[in-house]
Amino acid sequence: MPRPTRPPIGLHLTRAARGVSRAFDDALAEVGGSMPAWLILISLKTRSLGNQRELAEAVGIRGATLTHHLNAMEDDGLVARRRDPENRRIQRVELTEAGEAAFHRMREAATAFDERLRRGLSEAELATFETLLDRLHDNVSG
Repeated sequence: MPRPTRPPIGLHLTRAARGVSRAFDDALAEVGGSMPAWLILISLKTRSLGNQRELAEAVGIRGATLTHHLNAMEDDGLVARRRDPENRRIQRVELTEAGEAAFHRMREAATAFDERLRRGLSEAELATFETLLDRLHDNVSG
């Protein structure tokens, strides 16, 4: 007797990831943010980053893409870039007062969104879910 076919797990995962990602983008947009801005701001706040290259690595994007986002964030007054006095080829990125305020708004939105995602899930379910996501990641990471 043939085994019932199940849709590929990758299809479920992709659909869920896209839906969650869109909803998170919307939550950040409601407070004037975006996913790239959030990733940059949280990286600047939580890590000791020496330069733009290290920031690009922390955020997981290419240098040219980071430059594009930093240009927009600098135009919005969220970050300031300055040359490293010891090596003028290196750009340091720092939060401005407006960047600090944007970080706090986005952090509140991200925290509320995380609470929304966790609604109705027990600690045991969350632990199992995290384990399964890690295993799926490991399965495709070689």
